[in-house]
Amino acid sequence: MRIHFGAAIVVLLASLFLKVTPLEFALLALSILLVLCTELLNTAIEAVVDLVSPDFHPLAKIAKDTAAGAVLVASCGAAIMGCLILSKYVMPSCREVLSLFGPLSGMGTLVSILIVVIVVIIVKSVTGAGTPFHGVIPSGHAAVAFSIATAVSFTTGDPLISLLSLVLATMVSHSRLLMKIHAVGELLAGGCIGAGITLLVLQLFKVYG
Repeated sequence: MRIHFGAAIVVLLASLFLKVTPLEFALLALSILLVLCTELLNTAIEAVVDLVSPDFHPLAKIAKDTAAGAVLVASCGAAIMGCLILSKYVMPSCREVLSLFGPLSGMGTLVSILIVVIVVIIVKSVTGAGTPFHGVIPSGHAAVAFSIATAVSFTTGDPLISLLSLVLATMVSHSRLLMKIHAVGELLAGGCIGAGITLLVLQLFKVYG
């Protein structure tokens, strides 16, 4: 519920800042209320299942999983609604920001990724622990993933493709966290190294390319 409330506050503030139409605001509000209602029902169902079946039971698991699935479906619907409504306000601004840096050439992309890999190896060799792509700060997977996502973002100049690329890079980084190979700080360091070096190379190729 804390996560849902936090997301709801961000979306509502963004809709007010972007000055969406009353109909669009109503649709966003209804989507948010639907998610909150399903989360409340999910909590109620879990409490009832725990009450009538304190021990493990396959049917109790199905009931909890189905209730949680309802929250997931409602959340996906709300996310789609938010993207459809807010994208027409946000996408033009994002496209202008991406155009400021200009596209990154194929050679620039390759150079930036190679530099990221070299920097990760150097940093890990200095610490004297882990391998280039396993454990210890910074995360090599996160660095390369966010380097590629950054290159894709500025090469395409498309806000939606940029968002999807960043989501994919985040999923790659999150998998390292789930596998308990890296901590959050190590993933953030890797992501910053990957994105930062790619942006720097992009600017150098823009100036001297």
